[in-house]
Amino acid sequence: MKISKRAQSVPPSATIAVTARAKELKAQGVDVVGFGAGEPDFDTPDYIKEAAIKALKSGQTKYTAAAGIVELRTAIAEKLQKDNGLKYTPDQIIVNIGGKHSVYEAMQAVLDPGDEVILPVPYWVTYPETIKLAGATAKIVQTNKKNSYKMTPAQLKNAINDKTAMVLINSPNNPGGFTYTPDELKDIATVLEGTKVIVMSDEIYEKLIYGDTKFVSFASLSEDAYNRTLTLNGLSKAFSMTGWRLGYTAGPLEVIKAMGRLQSHMTSNAVTFGQYSAITALKEPDEEAIEKMRVEFERRGKYMAERLNSIDGIECPEPTGAFYCFPDVSAHYGRNINGTQVNGSMDFAKALLEQANVALVPGLPFGCDKNVRLSFACSHEQITKGLDRLEKWLSA
Repeated sequence: MKISKRAQSVPPSATIAVTARAKELKAQGVDVVGFGAGEPDFDTPDYIKEAAIKALKSGQTKYTAAAGIVELRTAIAEKLQKDNGLKYTPDQIIVNIGGKHSVYEAMQAVLDPGDEVILPVPYWVTYPETIKLAGATAKIVQTNKKNSYKMTPAQLKNAINDKTAMVLINSPNNPGGFTYTPDELKDIATVLEGTKVIVMSDEIYEKLIYGDTKFVSFASLSEDAYNRTLTLNGLSKAFSMTGWRLGYTAGPLEVIKAMGRLQSHMTSNAVTFGQYSAITALKEPDEEAIEKMRVEFERRGKYMAERLNSIDGIECPEPTGAFYCFPDVSAHYGRNINGTQVNGSMDFAKALLEQANVALVPGLPFGCDKNVRLSFACSHEQITKGLDRLEKWLSA
């Protein structure tokens, strides 16, 4: 049967592929340590589950407005005002089917064939594919570990041309585990003044920051930044609601209306009873549970980075946000490990999984073939076991 060129051009998600292979091995009885999943290992808080059950029992099972119920969009607006200093009306907000849908739909709404999107490396694997599906082109900006893999204002300025339609900022970053400082973001905002470049600011990991890191929403930096920014967020990470598929986008009214028109034909509304549970999550957040999760992730990230840096041939910055370490393992490329030639991150990840039963994600799909990504959204015991196996495997 015929498959469209569009579908053929999109590879499967590298993170999902690694997780699927790890699950396959586990189903065969293999003891696999999984560092691939990008989701908290904490359960969704009970009060949110109970709100969903209450909504179900009260009959909240029908269609809603495509953009989401006004009560939820109001709750999101209140959250953005309280936490981020951003003033949006409910009409400037749309509820999407998870963060990926927010990215895809926003790009479909504002990008045209021939447009360029500035995409700093490393980037989340979904970004280049959604750019491609919108008919646009990714303008890759190479970064380096000396600057913690962050794009500089000079690099941004050099990348902008007549075709530039958008720049993508993801802070805290997946896969890099780094966070732009407020001053770094202000410098980027200054470069953009006087241009027509849209900013897509993916802030899904905003609650997971460590050390003395300070999070700031890009749109809050200035009136100019506010007017050019699409702020993307959701409930997956902060509330451990990955499977609920609830993301949202806030921004200029004309863009949100365009996204609403698209969504009315794509998916219609996000799950209705899930929307009602999201109201409870946002209006009555269990700050203690969120902080407990954040502190535990900080502890794990510090430990994982220290362990990785203690292994010969591995360099790993300590993460300042999200729940990923992104070490450079390229010193081991060119080696033959247990009969397998390792020439890049794909070889590294495959051999480690098959030979040592440790699942991590190769850096190539993130634009950094020298690196691999390890999620510390798993228990301290699993982290220790997996890193022990990695160290032993590399010493073979």
